[in-house]
Order: sequence, then structure tokens, then C-alpha cells
Amino acid sequence: MEPALATTLGASSVAALRPCAAKATGLSSVALRGSGSVRCAKGVRWEPARIRGRLLRVSCDAAVAEKPTEEDSAEEKFEYQAEVSRLMDLIVHSLYSHKEVFLRELVSNASDALDKLRFLGVTDSALLSDGGELEIRIKSDPDAGTITVTDTGIGMTKDELKDCLGTIAQSGTSKFLKALKENKEVGSDNSLIGQFGVGFYSAFLVAEKVVVSTKSPKTDKQYVWEADADSSSYVIKEETDPEKLITRGTQITLFLRPDDKYEFADPTRIQGLVKNYSQFVSFPIYTWQEKSRTVEVEEDEEPKEGEEATEGEKEKKKKTITEKYWDWELANETKPIWMRSPKEIEKTEYNEFYKKTFNEFLDPLSYTHFTTEGEVEFRSVIYIPGMAPLSNEEIMNPKTKNIRLYVKRVFISDDFDGELFPRYLSFVKGVVDSNDLPLNVSREILQESRIVRIMRKRLVRKTFDMIEEISEKEDKEDYKKFWESFGKFIKLGCIEDTGNHKRLAPLLRFPTSKNEQDMISLDQYVENMSENQNAIYYIATDSLQSAKTAPFLEKLVQKDIEVLYLIEPIDEVAIQNLQTYKEKKFVDISKEDLELGDDEKDSEESKQEYTLLCDWVKQQLGDKVAKVQISKRLSSSPCVLVSGKFGWSANMERLMKAQTLGDTSSLEFMRGRRIFEINPDHPIVKDLNAACKNEPESTEAKRAVELLYETALISSGYTPESPAELGSKIYEMMSIALGGRWGRSDTEAEVTSTEADSSEGTVTEVVEPSEVRPESDPWRD
Repeated sequence: MEPALATTLGASSVAALRPCAAKATGLSSVALRGSGSVRCAKGVRWEPARIRGRLLRVSCDAAVAEKPTEEDSAEEKFEYQAEVSRLMDLIVHSLYSHKEVFLRELVSNASDALDKLRFLGVTDSALLSDGGELEIRIKSDPDAGTITVTDTGIGMTKDELKDCLGTIAQSGTSKFLKALKENKEVGSDNSLIGQFGVGFYSAFLVAEKVVVSTKSPKTDKQYVWEADADSSSYVIKEETDPEKLITRGTQITLFLRPDDKYEFADPTRIQGLVKNYSQFVSFPIYTWQEKSRTVEVEEDEEPKEGEEATEGEKEKKKKTITEKYWDWELANETKPIWMRSPKEIEKTEYNEFYKKTFNEFLDPLSYTHFTTEGEVEFRSVIYIPGMAPLSNEEIMNPKTKNIRLYVKRVFISDDFDGELFPRYLSFVKGVVDSNDLPLNVSREILQESRIVRIMRKRLVRKTFDMIEEISEKEDKEDYKKFWESFGKFIKLGCIEDTGNHKRLAPLLRFPTSKNEQDMISLDQYVENMSENQNAIYYIATDSLQSAKTAPFLEKLVQKDIEVLYLIEPIDEVAIQNLQTYKEKKFVDISKEDLELGDDEKDSEESKQEYTLLCDWVKQQLGDKVAKVQISKRLSSSPCVLVSGKFGWSANMERLMKAQTLGDTSSLEFMRGRRIFEINPDHPIVKDLNAACKNEPESTEAKRAVELLYETALISSGYTPESPAELGSKIYEMMSIALGGRWGRSDTEAEVTSTEADSSEGTVTEVVEPSEVRPESDPWRD
């Protein structure tokens, strides 16, 4: 462009420079900018040359006002970098499992932009001088199918638009954090996520076109970024429409796809998403909502014919109507309780937060509010519910949505499969807010994060501390409620979490032979043990009544040895996984090799005396039992069946048979051997011993052995193979035992049989109906 004006002015003339050239060219006033170039607001540029004494040579280039310079306002087209088309496809189909997270990402980015402005405003207050309050506003238009998210944050320049939105792999976060680390004078607050990154592109989950209009305090110009979902390029231009100018911040407009327009353009849906994902964002979030109010309006009533309205009636009557209107509504009124100091929060506030967040109606049994610092920093409030889940599907289900994960107070997920809590602690409810999770990579895929693993360990530790506090209270009712609701969960932990056995075992509670109603802990059991007792004895059955009457208990009760009653299906497996407690082994009294400290001399004499009987009984039973031996655990019962040392107990065999998908081959293998133990002091055993010596081939003696074995099956907790056959044997034995006991003579039996025989020989006479009708027959003609 040729110079339109070149002249030499005095220094005073420069100071009082006026737009004289502007008049000739139809331009407006001149703007002076320091000692650099002087630019007219509409295209005149004044450039100082060199100073010669007191004179200043100035050249002025003028352009036509109606044609802005191409450099500043022309629309420019750019190609995406880093194979954006492939990465966008990855984001849409892999990083996010739900479309609705787009709003969470955009609100989070807006919050980060506000955070960044507030942070930079500490050292440069001019950044906050205009632009209004720090806030976020979301407006949806169902008719146009658009959603507009506006924030008054830091905004972006043209170069920042290209850097931040042109390359997915680059985010304003990393640059900002890098600048903070390099400039120590600024401070060490690196808790800001940054402006835009991967999260911004989640807008294309629901939008076919996205328009970003942004104004940074660093520049006087406002720029617009536009892109289509299926395009490999984007456009940046300067905003020239005065009606679309903003003072500061960023405005993102999403033009929704036809399939998503009806769902996400609904204002009620938008407000629900904000309350779910962003209710604890530190800046106010307003949504455009339809409201109603009651107003009074005048009625237009004409007087009836022939009636004249009085002066009072001439005053028009008023009626109340409901009027609908649109206005901004604050969507995040709830303050994050975990961000406050525990000393400032009352118990009622914790309870109200628990009920509101998790839709509960009972107060929690306990809660803990803590902040973890060090390698990983996070805040958390966790609760133990007041009752167990009502639905069986929620029991032992790791995906209970009981833990809500937040990052920078933005809700990320409540869909975890054991990442934050193990399955046996899935009943715990609470919120976790971390500042260390890598959000600008993905806010959905956290399973492989090392930070999450560290958080899990500390959350589990805090949960154990909370449960132990309940168990140590003087008032035992709270722990009784806890155990009734969540005792099965703790037992499951003994099976699944071997690393925490030392913390789980003291929490267990069981009824015992000395405390049938009030359950006791393992610590109490060990305290009650005698000095000579070296093991913790237990018996596993299907009910408390069957445990109390089991023949295995007889000798232990005589010796005043306490026995744990394991009456729930999970109990036996849990105890077997513990193996020991305080160097005391757990011993199943229904298995072989039970040592109770009996006199060895007496037992040896009994073995020698009944060796022949044991061999004879084993011969009669064959492969049904592995061996027959003298029992050390019986005092009143004649016999009992015990399982092998390494096989299933009767209780475990019953449980495995009841499994829907049980394997019959493994059942036969794991059943193990059965050992038939007899009580040498019982009269039946003494009679059989005499029969063995005097009449070993006696049919009645052999039948008695069979019946004795099958009876022992039932009393020991096993299931007989043929219950009907067992029943017929019992009936036969009863008829033998009861025959004639109460005076029924043989003659009565003979008479009965004779009558039966005579009735069989009598021929019944059949009388045919008479054809002769008496005169009194009413049916007679």
C-alpha cells in the first residue's frame, strides 16, 4: 500500500495529534499506543521514523474503513493435527460409555477456565476488572436444537484457539502446569486442570457442529472457532457481529444431532445432568428453566341487562392466574461437605448429606470424614448404612453405585467393579474427591490408575477403623445392628482378602455352646479358654438347634470346652480360610483325630477289648465306611459318623450338593472317607460286641448294624441314600419291639385272621330290583 500521508511534525504536534487525515479518508479517531506504532481504530496506522533534534518524522498508511485487513478479520481454515479424525473416533466410541458426559466435560472445562482466571487475577487484578461475576450459564433451545454453555473465565486468544482446539493431544492444562513449575514466584498451586483438551471433544458425542466464541483479557478481539463432527478441518475468524460480542470468557454452542436433539435439548434434562455431575463445582451454575408464578389480572365483566353497575362494581374485579415464564435458576446449591473442616460440621449435617445423596431414610450407623495427604491427596466422607440392602441383588454386588468419585468437585463415576472398595465392603457408601487423577486423558477409564489403587488401600483402612470403633463401644447395640446387617460381608472378606485377616478376624461374632443367644468374638473365646486348651473348636451345621443336639459335642460339653456354632453357609469356609487366630488352630469336631486330652491307658484297653467288634462291623458295612474305631467324643450316643481329616464335613457336603451348577464327579472325589466311631460304654454296642463273639452270623445282629449305621448318618448330618428303605427298617424294628407290649393277645389276632378268611369265602348275593310296583308308588300311572 502506498503511503497516503508523509509529513514532518513538531514534537508538540505529535502530542496533540488529531485525526486530520481521517477526515480526508472518512476514518474515525486515532488511537495512540505508547512509543510503537500508532493505529487508527478503523485502519489508519501511524509509524514513527527517526528523531532529528526536536522533530519527528511520521508516516501514515490509510485503508478503506469498510474493508478490514485480511490478517485480522478474514476467515481462516486450518487442518487438524495428530490424526484427529482417528482420535475423535476413539473418543466417541472408547473413552466415554455414556453420551451424557459431554455436559460434565464442558462444565468442568468452564470451571477450570474460571479457576485459571481467578488464580491469575491474584497477581494481575486488571484481568478481573470487567466481565462480571465468575459463573457458568447453560441455555438449551428445544426448538433450535442447541445447547449454549457460557463462562466468564479466562477465554482464549487466536493462537490459543489453534493450540488448544486444533490438537487433541495438547491441552491448556499441561502448558499451564509447566509454566507454574518453571515460575516459582507464581506459586505452587497446580490444582487446575486447564482449559480444553480431550474433554472438549466429547461435545461431538451429541453435536454435529460446535461453535466456540471466546474473548481473552489479553486481546481486544473476540474470535470464533467452528467445526463439524465429520470434518477434518476447522475455521477461526474474528467476531464482527456487535450483538454476539461478550466482555470476557467463552461461549460454546452445540448444534445437536437429530437423534439427540429431543433428549439433551430438554431444559429439565440439562438441569438433572448438572445436579448429578456438577452440583459441587465451586462456581455457580445457572440453567435456563421454565417457571410459573401467580399473578392478579383484571376481569372484564359486563353488567347484566337491566342492571346498572354501582360505583363500587364499576371497579374491575381481579382474579389470580398462573403465568409461565423463563428465567435463570441456580442448579448447584448444595455445598460439598467434604471440603469443609470436620470440626465445623455437626452430626446432623453429615446425616442429612447422607440421606440426600444416597436417598436413604435411616441415619447411618457411623461415618468418618478424613483428608489423606502424601503420595496421593484426596478427601472423603464414608458411611456405614443403618440397614442392609432390601434387594437381594444388591447384596455382595460390587456395582452398587455406593461410592461417588469426584475430581475437583466434578462427579466422575459411581460405576466401579471393585476398584475403590473390595466386594465384601460394597455396602459402604460415601464420596471421594481426588485432585490427582489424570482427567485430561480420560474421566471414565480409571481402573488401571496407580492412584486409584493407593486410594483403595487407604479407604479400606479407614473403613476398618470405623467398624472397630463401633465394636469397641460400651453400648453393644450398634455393633449388634451392624453384625445382623453386614456380618455376611465380613465373613466374605475372610475368604477373599487374605491380606486383611488380622483386621477381619476380631470383627467376627458367633454363638457358642456357652453363649447360644449372645454372640461372642474370637477374642472373648480365647479369654475363656482353659490353660490346657490348645485349639479353637467349632461345629458347622444348618441351624442352632441341630448344633446344640449334635453327638459330636457330648464329650466337649462334659469337659466344659466351649464350641463355636457355625450355622450360616458361609461360616465354615470363612473359618477354614483363617486357619488360626492368635496362634490357636481352628479344629472341626466332626472330623477324625480329635484330641481332647483323654487318658491313653483307658483308650488302649477299650481298643483291645473291641478290636474284634470293630473288624466285624467293618465287614458288615463294607465300602460304606473307611474304618471303624472307638470314639473319644461320645458319652451318650452309641455311634457317630465322622469325616476324614482332609475331606468335606457333613455340612460342606450338604452345601455342595445344593449347588445349582455343582459337579457330581468332584462331589464324589471331595466327599472323602467316612469313619464309623462307636461308644464302648453304650448298651447297644455292648450287645453287638456279645453278638460278635457268640453269634457272628446272626441275621438280627447284622440288621442291627445296618440300622445303626443309617441312623448315625442322620444324626451326624449326612443324608441317607435311600430314606424309604431306612423307614421300612425302622418300622420293622418297631413292630418287633412293640408286638404284644400293651396286652394284645394271640387269640385276638387269630379271631381277626379267621374273620378275614371267612369273609373271603362268602359269596355276596346280588338282589335284582323288583318290577312290581306297589300301589303307593307315586310314579305309577
